Amino acid sequence: MTDKIEVEVFKHVERLKELRVEHQDLDQVISRLVVDPEVDQIMLRRLKKRKLMLKDMITQLESDRIPDLNA
Repeated sequence: MTDKIEVEVFKHVERLKELRVEHQDLDQVISRLVVDPEVDQIMLRRLKKRKLMLKDMITQLESDRIPDLNA
């Protein structure tokens, strides 16, 4: 049982790392595109929405790692 819990925790940590990297990459791309006057605004909006979605996912995973004090 303990092994299963450790595997789940590891999966969450790895997923959290992946999401953070993707979020950071998107942030850099968006920063470069914002200054380009010829950038497709719809694409830029989609990238910003994806970045926000990633941030929400990161927040949720981080929240899940905090132990429930009522238990």
